[in-house]
Amino acid sequence: MDCAAGLPRRWPAELLPPARGSLLARALLRLGGWRVRHHGLPALQGVILVYPHTSNWDFVIGILAKWALGLPVRFWGKHSLFMLPLFGHWLRWLGGVAVNRGNSRGLVSDTVQQMRLACERGQRFWLAVAPEGTRSRGQGWRSGAYHVALQAGVPVGLATLDFGSKTVALTDFVELSGDAAEDFALMARYLAGVQGCRPALASPVRLK
Repeated sequence: MDCAAGLPRRWPAELLPPARGSLLARALLRLGGWRVRHHGLPALQGVILVYPHTSNWDFVIGILAKWALGLPVRFWGKHSLFMLPLFGHWLRWLGGVAVNRGNSRGLVSDTVQQMRLACERGQRFWLAVAPEGTRSRGQGWRSGAYHVALQAGVPVGLATLDFGSKTVALTDFVELSGDAAEDFALMARYLAGVQGCRPALASPVRLK
């Protein structure tokens, strides 16, 4: 299989069935009134964009959903968090990768290289990112994860944390065209109506 082969603009997740996740994590989510929707991944490598990010609760719900779905994803986090004793080690155990925002270009190229290597080896490598980069309302999304997916030629999964319906969903996967305006307009259509914990703080689905 060509690691950089193009995908249709919308890809039903049918190739790889869902992994067996943690029953305990599912029980904890149900206890809080949450449900998860996921049917599988379309490829061994890809990028998951998590939206919206408006509260510290997003991390808690997101990690429980990761365990409940059995998703072996990695994620970027502020490098300062990884410097904290014990907490930093725990973040790395979860799949966290420290990010120095002053050197994002190197991070993108390194991640792309890791994905290509994983593709050659037939290994899974999915990166999950909250592209808003902050819990406060901003002008748009950071571009790092977008460029990783574009350069690596991998599908983009749109993961939503909808506090309105208390649903974590990872069911829509799209192909990037390279036209940022077109790509973000497409993603905005899929993400319309999703309600964050603090709706007023959700950033618009567009590049900064």
